[in-house]
Amino acid sequence: MAAEDSRRLVEAVLEYHGTTYAEEVGLHVERNTPSELFQLLVLALLLSARIAAGNAVEAATALRKAGLTTPRKMAEATWQARVDVITWHGYKRYDERTSTMLGDSAALLLERYRGDLRHLREAAGFDVRREWTLLQEFKGIGKVGADIFLREAQGAWEEAYPYADSKILDAAEKLGLPPDPAQLAALVPREVFPRFTSALIRTALKRDYDVIRAVARAS
Repeated sequence: MAAEDSRRLVEAVLEYHGTTYAEEVGLHVERNTPSELFQLLVLALLLSARIAAGNAVEAATALRKAGLTTPRKMAEATWQARVDVITWHGYKRYDERTSTMLGDSAALLLERYRGDLRHLREAAGFDVRREWTLLQEFKGIGKVGADIFLREAQGAWEEAYPYADSKILDAAEKLGLPPDPAQLAALVPREVFPRFTSALIRTALKRDYDVIRAVARAS
């Protein structure tokens, strides 16, 4: 694909879907603080469930507004209190199981990493593959959840950049963009890459490849 065509596709996909899920919830992951990272872990857990991404974002936002923004607050909240928040925000089918996983994950984070995911990063030796593995020790964070976390955290965790999992690469290939993390990263400034990868994921979920192509051609 010609460089100009690639540029137009990148601009189109960012115009339509260029917001990270963390940004949608109101998180500032770039601050790399314990609270922001914990809330990103919660978001990754919620996005991993088989429900619409919009419902997961709504539930994560509700937990944030309810003040459950640290592992201590999440762990000390009653099981029913967590259920009450997420039941009315897209998680009715999964509310009881999800409440348990949120509590268990918060407790594990407190016990193993003193409530700070930066210590997980240190324990992994700043190796992204090891981080990916350690993240899956939290209840509700499987391979998909670990991918989501690292994709959204890569702006703050330099070793994760450029992070593009198989779903992102598949979406890129369908648009005619290179299905390679390094080549995709070369298409945008580093600080834009997390939004670019989220935009590709959103394109895949919306299945609006034709719309993106049409916008790119018209630009």
